[in-house]
Amino acid sequence: MELLLTSSGISNPSISDALVGLLGKPISESRALFVPTAIYPFPGGAEMARAAICGEATSPLCGLGWKSLGVLELTALTSIQRESWVPALHETDALLVWGGNVLYLRHWMIQSGLADLLPTLDHLVYVGVSAGSIVMTPYNCDAEFNVEFVPPGSDMGEDSERGLSLVDFTMWVHVDSPNPIFEDHNMANVERWASRVPVPTYAIDDDTAIKVSGGTVEVISEGHWRVFNPATSSEG
Repeated sequence: MELLLTSSGISNPSISDALVGLLGKPISESRALFVPTAIYPFPGGAEMARAAICGEATSPLCGLGWKSLGVLELTALTSIQRESWVPALHETDALLVWGGNVLYLRHWMIQSGLADLLPTLDHLVYVGVSAGSIVMTPYNCDAEFNVEFVPPGSDMGEDSERGLSLVDFTMWVHVDSPNPIFEDHNMANVERWASRVPVPTYAIDDDTAIKVSGGTVEVISEGHWRVFNPATSSEG
């Protein structure tokens, strides 16, 4: 599995070129499955999922002109036979994982069995947006916010600060975004948080993505970013 971990989808030509390079063919010749699950805990989540599927979201992803596009709803997978959905993952070229609540997404990736399956899918390009990117890392920078949406009596909030650890770095996204809902996503706050985790932390804006291919990590950017290491930092 190769990864393209974005803040805001395929937001510029450089990130688009990186996606095509990972796919090894044009988007118009590639099949994709879309995972909307992470957005549901938030008010208006159902409408936001619809907009994303229809290509109407501000973050370009589903509307890129895929050869085919299906929906993989993680909350449904525990109630159906694996034979009904696992073959689709083996046949698709890209798994598009939408943003929202990292904690909720991690829960359903584990419960559905997708988290265990992903490392076995050598052919797959995993494309994350926001929470869909953060969930692949060891640490959830949105944990404090995410737990506000855990239903009363649920144990979903346990280990809320952890991700799936499928990469060996962590991320903050939407850094310095003008959107007021991300007002705390600034470099100073990222640096404070990063000082408490033992792995590199990439702070990326909406014109930046991280490509992971063949074990190599590469920053793809037409914007600005910074990586905070346990001892040193660099920026672009």
